[in-house]
Amino acid sequence: QVQLVESGGGLVQAGGSLRLSCAASGRTLSSYRAGWFRQAPGQEREFLAAIIRSAGSTYYADSVKGRLTISRDNAKNTMYLQIDSLEPEDTADYYCAATPYYSDKVDRASEYIYWGQGTQVTVSS
Repeated sequence: QVQLVESGGGLVQAGGSLRLSCAASGRTLSSYRAGWFRQAPGQEREFLAAIIRSAGSTYYADSVKGRLTISRDNAKNTMYLQIDSLEPEDTADYYCAATPYYSDKVDRASEYIYWGQGTQVTVSS
């Protein structure tokens, strides 16, 4: 199985940018479907983006398309989420997740098996 550890969260002013990292260990991340989710207090976990196995195909939620970029460094076995033009509404805990299984439901949290512990992002206005 793969272990995931997020980092890169913090406090940032609106309009700024952050790059979140998801370091994988135990298995090669490029052999998994991996994604980013976020969860704000009192809200459901929200899909943001996914990157698919070795082909590296990417998918984005419509609500964040254009502001987020998902990427992967195979040499570092690490996935990234670049978030630009941050808004206070982006304040949440951000999680990376992965699954070895094939599915067309890349935006469903229930489809992912392995999760990191999360990293908190706070955007001040």
